[in-house]
Amino acid sequence: MLKLKIPPPLWCFFCAVLMWWIRRVSFAYLPDYQHPMIFILGMLVAVAGFMIAISATITMRRAKTTSNPFQPQQTVQIVTWGVYRKSRNPMYLSLLFGLIAWALWLGSIFAWCVPLLFIWLITHFQIKPEEQILTQKFGQHYLDYINQVRRWL
Repeated sequence: MLKLKIPPPLWCFFCAVLMWWIRRVSFAYLPDYQHPMIFILGMLVAVAGFMIAISATITMRRAKTTSNPFQPQQTVQIVTWGVYRKSRNPMYLSLLFGLIAWALWLGSIFAWCVPLLFIWLITHFQIKPEEQILTQKFGQHYLDYINQVRRWL
C-alpha cells in the first residue's frame, strides 16, 4: 500500500516530470504563454509557495513537534497558529504552488491537469492517513481544528 510510503516531495517531483513530458508530447499551448508577465506570475507563485514552506517549517519547529510525513503518530500537539490557521497542510500546499508555477512556465494546456492529480495523490495517500492517525491521537481537539481550517486553502 502506498499510504504514507512515498515522500510528498517525491510525489511533487513525479508530477513535475509528468508535466514536462506532457509538454513535450502535446502541442496544445496556452496563448501567449511566453509573455514576460506569465514568467513573472510564475515566479510570484513559486516565491509564495517557498514562503509558505518556510513559515510552516518554522512554526512546526517552534511547536517542537514532528513534521515527518512518515510518522504523524509522533506529533506531540496540534499546531493551530501561524500559517496553520489558514491551511491544515501548508507544506503540501507549497508543493502545489510549485507545480502551478511550473505549469505557468511550461505553457501546456494539458499540464494543468497534473496539479489536480497531485492534489488527489497527496490527499489520498498522505493527508487522509495522517488525519486518521491525528484524530485517533487527539480526538475532539483535532476534529474541532478540522472543522475550523480547510485541508488545502
